[in-house]
Amino acid sequence: MKQTSLEIGDISVDVTFKKTKNLNLRVYPPFGVVRISAPRRMSINTIRDFVVSRQDWIRKKQHIVRSLPKALPKRYVENERHFVWGESCSLKIVEEVAAPQVNKEGNVLLLQVRPNTDQERRQSIIEAWYRHQMKSILPAMIKKWEAVMDVHVDRFFVRKMKTRWGSCSYTKGTIRLNSELAKKPVECLEYVLVHELVHFLEPSHNARFKGLMDHFMPNWRDHQETLNHFPMEHREGTH
Repeated sequence: MKQTSLEIGDISVDVTFKKTKNLNLRVYPPFGVVRISAPRRMSINTIRDFVVSRQDWIRKKQHIVRSLPKALPKRYVENERHFVWGESCSLKIVEEVAAPQVNKEGNVLLLQVRPNTDQERRQSIIEAWYRHQMKSILPAMIKKWEAVMDVHVDRFFVRKMKTRWGSCSYTKGTIRLNSELAKKPVECLEYVLVHELVHFLEPSHNARFKGLMDHFMPNWRDHQETLNHFPMEHREGTH
């Protein structure tokens, strides 16, 4: 893929040319990075004119994402706070000469590890548990919305993603969802799922897409706002 960058006033834009029919603009938290994906044959002047026309919207969006609450980097130590489906839990670490496991008991997240398990390993164990939480509820959730929307998902994937809550390939019938969603209220996961399923019916974020979202999930904007204003995990190197 060909990549370039634009500087328009105080706005820096990363541009990627790829096999796509539409020009897509996104502003990513936590730093307000602006990225555009554009059709391979689109001229840079056309893209520049588009960014100029959207300057006010970009600056407003950057202000919003930069002001979102941010969580400090996790150290995976005793009494640290971790979110599970929107609930703040206190991490309790138990060292046992046994296979590692994670359990949620009330507002306590119990992490059982072998003695002298380092931070990196503790993190990988908890992240695997988050993925399992999502994979355990997604099949029923997908089945529900397949019936409502008359679409079909061939496969779904759960993985940690740096810049997106979800993505899909409507031509292959696949969906990818960010494992970080297991930390958010469950309605946020359902909103992202429906968002990706609507792309099976309308690939673009156009008026028809929003109309379909309004039809299938009338309160989707409330869920979007909840997701966008929930404390984000701090990540280095994303800007």
